[in-house]
Amino acid sequence: MRVDYLVPADVAAALEMRAGGCAVLAGGTDLYPQHVGRPLMQPVIDIGGLSGLRGVQEAADAYRIGALTRWADLAAVALPRCFDGLRAAAIEVGSVQVQNSGTVGGNLCNASPAADGIPPLLSLDASVELTSVAGSRVLPLETFLIGYRQTALRPDELLTAVLVPRGMEDARSAFLKLGLRRYLVISVVMVAVVVAVDPDGLIAEARVAVGACSPIAQRLPSLESHLVGRSPDEVGTAEIAEHLSSLSPIDDVRATAGYRREAASVLVRRALESCGGDR
Repeated sequence: MRVDYLVPADVAAALEMRAGGCAVLAGGTDLYPQHVGRPLMQPVIDIGGLSGLRGVQEAADAYRIGALTRWADLAAVALPRCFDGLRAAAIEVGSVQVQNSGTVGGNLCNASPAADGIPPLLSLDASVELTSVAGSRVLPLETFLIGYRQTALRPDELLTAVLVPRGMEDARSAFLKLGLRRYLVISVVMVAVVVAVDPDGLIAEARVAVGACSPIAQRLPSLESHLVGRSPDEVGTAEIAEHLSSLSPIDDVRATAGYRREAASVLVRRALESCGGDR
């Protein structure tokens, strides 16, 4: 096993090594736990020194979150309130140590159904920038995630940024996570919502995403359409439950499928309530 450390901004060299078969290490908070007691079967390239892939930049059409942006960075940066749900997720990712090491890009590429960062980014209609030596391409996040711990990332590509389109800066947002304890917990269910309200306080546009209830976190378009014209704090759990048929929760040591489905309805209602009123 070999670990190669690159000088900052040497993205081209990183791409060449990635194309040569190297696994990628960013913060290491997923890669190391996955290999406890097991050897690494391929060379590993540590891209943590690529400072050009870290930080949040504001462009004319989108907010660009560098793939190596740490969760602690994201929690601290000044962003419009539509990012409140993402900031809330950032302080729920593991421990403080994990938040200071783990990266946004690593969280997405690991593609866990319980990855805290995915539902709020889905609710922000985020896309990912994938870069190879031949150029870059952009995919919607929900297209990038293709299955349980599977993504559309090619062997010669790096995820270099997450792109959040402009236009919903004043929208209200929330993130709620249910676990078996307060910290260092794998989610039982998590939800993220972004809602834009009209002058009467009614929902003009809604985005709702649920994680840990299917092989990949997913948006709920049927529920989103149903919510338009409603008050965020007057939507009942029962009517929310009618729009959760696309979820496929499992029974495991943390919860039963039935509990997860019911909890998802309750958390969506609570998230919507938090976006209501004069907030």
